[in-house]
Amino acid sequence: MAAVILKFPTLQGLRIFTQKVSWTKGRVRFVSGGGGRIEKVLIANRGEIACRVMRTAKKMGVRSVAVYSDADRHSMHVAMADEAYHIGPAASQQSYLSMEKVLEVAKRSGSHAVHPGYGFLSENTEFAEACKQEGIIFIGPPSSAIRDMGIKSTSKHIMSAAGVPIIGGYHGDDQSNERLQAEAARIGYPVMIKAVRGGGGKGMRIARSDSDFLEQLESARREARKSFNDDVMLVEKFVEDPRHVEVQVFGDQHGNAVYLFERDCSVQRRHQKIIEEAPGVRRASLTVPTLAPEVRRKLGEAAVKAAKAVNYVGAGTVEFIMDAQHNFYFMEMNTRLQVEHPVSEMITGTDLVEWQLRVAAGERLPLLQDDIVLSGHSFEARIYAEDPDNDFMPGAGPLLHLSTPAADQHTRIETGVREGDEVSAHYDPMIAKLVVWGEDRSAALKKLRYCLRQYNIVGLNTNIDFLLSLSGHPAFEAGEVTTGFIPQHYADLFPAPRAPSGATLCQAALGLVLQERTRTQEFTQTSNDPYSPFGSSSGRRINILFNRNMTLQLGDKKVDVEVTYNKDGSYTMRVSQKVYHVTGDVETEGGASFLHCSVNGEKSRPKLVILDNTVHLFSMEGSAEVSVPVPKYLAGVSGSGAQGGAVAPMTGTIEKVLVKAGDKVAVGDPLMVMIAMKMEHTIRAPKSGVIKKVFFAEGSQANRHAALVELEEEEEAEEGEGGGQ
Repeated sequence: MAAVILKFPTLQGLRIFTQKVSWTKGRVRFVSGGGGRIEKVLIANRGEIACRVMRTAKKMGVRSVAVYSDADRHSMHVAMADEAYHIGPAASQQSYLSMEKVLEVAKRSGSHAVHPGYGFLSENTEFAEACKQEGIIFIGPPSSAIRDMGIKSTSKHIMSAAGVPIIGGYHGDDQSNERLQAEAARIGYPVMIKAVRGGGGKGMRIARSDSDFLEQLESARREARKSFNDDVMLVEKFVEDPRHVEVQVFGDQHGNAVYLFERDCSVQRRHQKIIEEAPGVRRASLTVPTLAPEVRRKLGEAAVKAAKAVNYVGAGTVEFIMDAQHNFYFMEMNTRLQVEHPVSEMITGTDLVEWQLRVAAGERLPLLQDDIVLSGHSFEARIYAEDPDNDFMPGAGPLLHLSTPAADQHTRIETGVREGDEVSAHYDPMIAKLVVWGEDRSAALKKLRYCLRQYNIVGLNTNIDFLLSLSGHPAFEAGEVTTGFIPQHYADLFPAPRAPSGATLCQAALGLVLQERTRTQEFTQTSNDPYSPFGSSSGRRINILFNRNMTLQLGDKKVDVEVTYNKDGSYTMRVSQKVYHVTGDVETEGGASFLHCSVNGEKSRPKLVILDNTVHLFSMEGSAEVSVPVPKYLAGVSGSGAQGGAVAPMTGTIEKVLVKAGDKVAVGDPLMVMIAMKMEHTIRAPKSGVIKKVFFAEGSQANRHAALVELEEEEEAEEGEGGGQ
């Protein structure tokens, strides 16, 4: 079925009246459109999603209004907006989550609509209602749909009545520990404990036995209270080795609803997605075809049933758990635009934010189900400031160097930061989403890995190397992915770090030598001292041969490199008794520096970044980091005071203190619960011993690397007690 859309816009903004003419079996069918007015939209969010909404708004001639906290005063989304308004301190509860402040700005700016993005107020029933009462269009579903789908127990009842497959569990009102634990035993372990509100992995824990149920329940409740101000929980059977498959749905105000195919979001850590792809893939296949058409159709139709059951309007995602036999069960519905929506856009050639604006303005859906065509394959990799080698601990800090692959028709960089910006400790640590498209899954995966190699960051830990390891794993290439993929393949995904090769050390040494030469030439050009040893050289090579020794640092290990400057401008380098002949120079391209070099005749062109006495080398073969040791007289004295104790892995708030002075603990025992980067972290004992001192109380703020608890060996504690008698 083909369709033609005739538009009659006003001169200003978006006042759209459409008439859709479609041909069905040779007949012409006229469908009248709705009317609406959106000339200015306030984005009640920050970071990459705010920037993404603004790009589409600009394309459509709609003015954008930003809101920002103290921490985001100089952020990218503020710079992109047509107008920007300050709404409070860094804490999200006092800024981005303040309905009153956001609505005040919406009215003051004359915004016709509010786009909530995802997170923050996007699934807040009260906010959607408040917008309606103020006569402001809420770009999202009706508040009734948010309410019904936001409470997981309610949504399960609605879906069951609508004929959508659901998984068994307990969604009752009795929230006592005893009842929940009894229901878990009835369902059979392992079970999933979930907050009935929220999403994004918050308030979710897996209990694998009766003995750890109460600990996991309490942890889930604490996180749910902090994130959603609601600690009501449900318990359901945990499907072993499942796939997380979700369907993008879209509804309009005229009763139409469509699906834009499925996404596979199985690869997760901490119940949060890191690589998504569309469409889904079939298990146990060497050729990795997509899901069978019949399975795809059933998934899509079930998702549309779910949307229609709550009179859904706008963009939504229906999430399913899928087992090895491709049976699927409703998990939840996210009543907002999802983080991973770009992969659906890439395979359907749509702009879902544009659809959101048009549907909110009263239009019918731009396409009906038969008009939506699936083409190719797409991946999205979420690039985070985190340390995969430390249980994916989120981080914060400045982006001292940031270079990305070039964006084009098949490559998207969805981000809200630029080089020089800081990833704040107050919000989610996602730096960007790298989205690629290919004609099939193999081509898209090849493109993803190529682009990840070109995504280079200096200044904080990221998960880029981990994403490369994951996307290159044979099981991932074969489409054999489940929500347990990372623990199942842990040894392969976290190999022991390899020391840089001698050739890499020569490249680092060459980079430092060439940096010295450049600085010397710059000094020469400005020096007026005729007696300076540099003043007469004018940057020319000195026609002598001389040697020097350099010391490079690789983690805790120091490596000596003997460098001989040859008369022809080349270098002879000796590393661990092996000799290398090295030539090269530095060239600048597109704002980045590249080291054109040859080591024993093997030519390469790594990207070169030298910051804070550290050489960073990036190439298609991998990355390397080589430092210059800081002299002892300049080295700072560690102030952590954490010898024999536990330290804060990052800046955060102490939510709960579980020990006191004099308590005996074993390795791995929980000491404190810390809230940082919107997540709950349990600080555990690094060794067995006796608590000597607790440095922080509940509710206090601890800086990164601050000593939290001082531990002493049990024997030492006993000796100390005896000496005091």
